[in-house]
Amino acid sequence: MKKAKIIGAGGYGGVGIVELLLKHPEVEIACLVAKDQTGMAMSDLYPHLKGFCDMTILASGDLGTDVDVDIVFFSTPDGVGMNEAQQYLDKGVKVIDYSGDFRFNSALDYADYAGRLGKPAEHHAESLLSQSVYGLPELGLSDFGQADLVGNPGCFAASVLLGAAPLLANDLIVEGSLIADCKTGVSGAGKKPAPGFHYPARYDNMNAYRLSGHQHVCEVEKQLGKLSGNEQPITFTSQVVPATRGIMSCIYAKANDNTSAEALKDLYESFYAGKHFVRVYDASADIGTANVRGSNFCNITVSKDERTGTFRVVSYIDNLMKGQAGNALQVMNLLLGLPEEMGLDAPGQYP
Repeated sequence: MKKAKIIGAGGYGGVGIVELLLKHPEVEIACLVAKDQTGMAMSDLYPHLKGFCDMTILASGDLGTDVDVDIVFFSTPDGVGMNEAQQYLDKGVKVIDYSGDFRFNSALDYADYAGRLGKPAEHHAESLLSQSVYGLPELGLSDFGQADLVGNPGCFAASVLLGAAPLLANDLIVEGSLIADCKTGVSGAGKKPAPGFHYPARYDNMNAYRLSGHQHVCEVEKQLGKLSGNEQPITFTSQVVPATRGIMSCIYAKANDNTSAEALKDLYESFYAGKHFVRVYDASADIGTANVRGSNFCNITVSKDERTGTFRVVSYIDNLMKGQAGNALQVMNLLLGLPEEMGLDAPGQYP
């Protein structure tokens, strides 16, 4: 059995990867580390894990944290991975970071990202950026063969990139016309309480936020630019809705030719041929976020408004799965030379 260490085990991303690893046939959990909740059993923090994961959550540096592992998950805020990843890489341990620390290959791109969050622009492990791999397998499956360090995508970014990538890869749209209108469940804000996510503030309420510039736009534009060969600006609107989990991204773009809705669906199916976790539908499909809840799948509907010559693509993911822990496990499989779908090939939960 391969062994995994989870840093930041107490948050939603941490418990998400714990849940998945408990069912994985080839990888087991060796160590749980967190800044808070230390000394607690994981199953005391999350009672649904009673009898499945009763391991004690340790503080960084505690006796028992220096265990031999094959892979480390940093389910941590920005700034943690960049300060701690090197020590694991030096030991030949693979690293997957959930934050924005390693989603970019240059300090300048990271600074753009950090500035949108009001964080310091300096990257403390700049030498590692050139070797980090952007962790969305559907857009760069061959990149993971010899990789050691992966920046897991942002949840909005995963949804938008999977929805928009075939448009750019096939040069189908008018440059600058790409719009992403995205809605997320409240769990996307993480576990830490905040006034804006208090029940009375969220129940029966929807709102847009970070209209001045969402941090995930940086990685979306960077990855779409790689697909198309030139810079791809995108108009992005993030919104939070009164649901626990799920992202719906409505993507619009002006067609630059007379490609029909039927031809568009064929192009999407061709682009994602062999990509197990992406499913393509036409506009008649009766699907929503409930159809991907608890799964690593991305469901995409494609259509075209013939009156306006506008493509309309809707992408659905579970923000805590394909948008976080599920995608991280998919990446882990690739890094360790395991089948990509191992431990993930399940339909999710409904309703």
